Amino acid sequence: MALLDSLKWRYATKKFDASKKLDEATLNSILEAGNLSASSYGLQPWKLVVVETKALREELFAHSWGQRQVLDASHLIVIAREATLTADHVNTFADNIKEARNLPEEAIADYRGMMLNTVNSLPDEVKDIWNSKQAYIVLGSLLAACADLKVDSTPMEGFVAEKYDEVLGFDKLGLKSTVILPIGYRAEDDGYQHLVKYRKPLSEVVVKL
Repeated sequence: MALLDSLKWRYATKKFDASKKLDEATLNSILEAGNLSASSYGLQPWKLVVVETKALREELFAHSWGQRQVLDASHLIVIAREATLTADHVNTFADNIKEARNLPEEAIADYRGMMLNTVNSLPDEVKDIWNSKQAYIVLGSLLAACADLKVDSTPMEGFVAEKYDEVLGFDKLGLKSTVILPIGYRAEDDGYQHLVKYRKPLSEVVVKL
């Protein structure tokens, strides 16, 4: 299985080659893989924010616990969840589904109603946790896509989310920084690439009942 070989190849890159940049086609393929990721009800309560501007990344680096991947990677993807989830989100999604599939309203009325009932019944803090979980599903898709394309990546939670929100103006966009993913190409002197990849044996992580 080619994907398994790619996943064995990947590692959390500690040092990127700042001189190497992803071409636009490769970047778009990775982002498209993220866009095709699974999400609860298909609502996609997140945005993939690609930070290319050097000045912005320098500001973000100050809130990234000294991790230079934020600066040296070709691109920095901030996976930002929706700050809230409302009936408007659901209705817009349902309307788009109806149009894309050329369906009458009665064909999706029950689905729309089920989603609205869920969203309207959950407390805000529960919806925020729900949205965060969806962001991590996207992260998995992006990591797999990067590995498949032999693009290096480093999933990171080590940053001050509130400061990222300030720098990127997320309050105005109704977003919250959740997890970040620098992507690019490993530096030749990143010693971590030569370490043996260790994972627990499958027998220790799989439980069959």
